[in-house]
Amino acid sequence: QVQLVESGGGAVEPGGSLRLTCKAFGITFSNYDMSWFRQALGKGRELVAAMVTHAERTTYADSVKGRFYISRDNTDSTLYLQMSNLTLDDTAVYYCRARHRVQNWRPDYWGQGTQVTVSS
Repeated sequence: QVQLVESGGGAVEPGGSLRLTCKAFGITFSNYDMSWFRQALGKGRELVAAMVTHAERTTYADSVKGRFYISRDNTDSTLYLQMSNLTLDDTAVYYCRARHRVQNWRPDYWGQGTQVTVSS
């Protein structure tokens, strides 16, 4: 059974930092491109950051460039998102997604989400 389990969310003041973790079970993690998405209340889900299978390429939303850093540990099947200098606009539920690098007939897998709340 495939599971993506996020953790690390919480409440933080503007300017603070958090590190999100996404642990994968039931997939060969190194075969999957991994991404972080977020969804704020009343808004659609948006891509925050993405990293391909062996970290040879990363992508960031313009709104988080220079503040967020995505990384992965293929030996531990874990994806990370280090978030710094958080703003009110970063408040959202954050989700990780796994997409197979080559076999696009496989489904995407999503975690259950972790809430990040930035408030003063």
